[in-house]
Amino acid sequence: MTVSKVTRNFQITIPAALRKRLHIRVGSLLGFCWEKGAIVIKPQTMVDEGQAWFWSKQWQEGEKEVEQAKRKGHTRAFKSVKEMRRHFER
Repeated sequence: MTVSKVTRNFQITIPAALRKRLHIRVGSLLGFCWEKGAIVIKPQTMVDEGQAWFWSKQWQEGEKEVEQAKRKGHTRAFKSVKEMRRHFER
């Protein structure tokens, strides 16, 4: 464990080894939370509002379901949208 001193403006220096390991650079965003008596710092990324739906928990769970179905061979390729509509209308 390395130690970093809190300055008068409540700033800390992240040790170089951790910055390299986590790819933290000037301007990087970090999230802070309290877990089991410790401050946890995690690198964060910004997502464009128009793309946020993709990262929702519900959408990501759906993505996982599709990937599992693909691995099990439970998928089908359609030659056209018309063919796909007919399939799902039945």
